[in-house]
Parts: sequence; C-alpha cells; structure tokens
Amino acid sequence: MTIVTDTGFAPDDWGHGFITPDQIPANDTRPALAVDLTSDAEAHVLTDHLATIDLIRIDFPSFADGRGFSIARQLRRMGFDGRLRAWGHVIADQFAMARRSGFDEVEIDDDLARRQPENQWLARANWQAHDYQARLRA
Repeated sequence: MTIVTDTGFAPDDWGHGFITPDQIPANDTRPALAVDLTSDAEAHVLTDHLATIDLIRIDFPSFADGRGFSIARQLRRMGFDGRLRAWGHVIADQFAMARRSGFDEVEIDDDLARRQPENQWLARANWQAHDYQARLRA
C-alpha cells in the first residue's frame, strides 16, 4: 500500500492497527488509537471519542461513492483535528476534493499507484487551486 500526501507517495507510517467504532474501549490506555469507518457510517458515532482518536480511516468502496467526503467534512466540523485518511477506491482526480473535504492523506493499493503514478497525484496537490472558480479566473 501507498500513502499519498501533498508531497507525493510515501510508505504507511501507521503501525498501531485499526479498530471499528464498536471496539473503542471506554478507558483506552493504548499509545495510539485509529478507527476504521465504512462509507455508510454516521460521523456522530465518534462524538464522545474524538479527543482520544489519533487517526480515522474512511472507506471508499467505489470511486463513484462520495459519501466519505461528507463524513470527513462532518468530522472536521465536529472538531476532529487528528489524521484523516481516505482509503479504498480513490483516484488521482479526486485528490483535490479529498483534501478540501478535510482528508490529510489517501491510502491506495500498489496496483493503483502503478496505474496512476505519483506525478498524477502531485498535479492535484495544490488542491486549493483546483476548483471551478480558479479555472474560470484563468
């Protein structure tokens, strides 16, 4: 797997594993906590735990399924300031939208990284300039 950020491709540096929202313990003493959310999850299930979660990974089962963008935006509005990762079927064309929605990074498999190399993702890394208003001004 490959992690995509505004600076390009990198290996995954998260080594603590992931749990689902129903597995979050009441009194977690682990050094780091990461939660997996499905694309049909409700952001509010994490309301009471946002301060203790270090990373939230939101699944994109299809590149045509944009519910993860809405979940990310809701989590940021709720005050989550940890790492937010999109994973699954996110393509380079969606990177700017992912960043605008609040994602810090995207996790892609090695096959997608070969089909859409780093330069395609970096072309969208200046995500603040990739919107329709910027194109109209040009």
